[in-house]
Amino acid sequence: MNTFHSFVPSESRVILQAWIDELAINLLISNPRKTKLGDFRVYKGRLYISVNNNLNPYSFLITLTHELAHAFVYIEHSNKVLPHGLQWKTTFKTMLFNFLHLFPEDINKVLSLYLLNPKASTLSDVRLSKALRKYDKQKALIIADILEGDRFIASNGKEFKKGKKLRKRFSCTQKDTNRVYLFHPLAEVSKMQ
Repeated sequence: MNTFHSFVPSESRVILQAWIDELAINLLISNPRKTKLGDFRVYKGRLYISVNNNLNPYSFLITLTHELAHAFVYIEHSNKVLPHGLQWKTTFKTMLFNFLHLFPEDINKVLSLYLLNPKASTLSDVRLSKALRKYDKQKALIIADILEGDRFIASNGKEFKKGKKLRKRFSCTQKDTNRVYLFHPLAEVSKMQ
């Protein structure tokens, strides 16, 4: 199964293929999903991983390794441990260390910090997500890219005005209702002219 080969850095393919073969996992390359970059599941005793097809090679590599770590933890512990608990974190870190030399320096700096305590999603780490975005073929506009006071259209089609950044999210006011909503810094938007 070499369908993933064109999505990852060439130097990572041999190790990834060995893990996929060892797990006898079914790897599906998916159309983009808004809520996740990849997933791992067990269905009728078979292991499945899916990864979005719109990720750049570095994001794809991290996501695929993330999901393969879930599979290895499942093989060893079944459902007896937390999905992103200590066993997964240790497995994921160990696996990803094989590839650190493949990442550009700007990603490697923030990835190394992220690996100190990896989260359930790379999207949870805004610094890592921003570094990875630099290598996307199609760069979407995100709310962090626009200025306070700018008007924008959210993914739901409603118009907002960007406000101040609170702890982690931006406070934005909807035009029609004057209600305030909080937006994740990586939320994709369309800027109003």
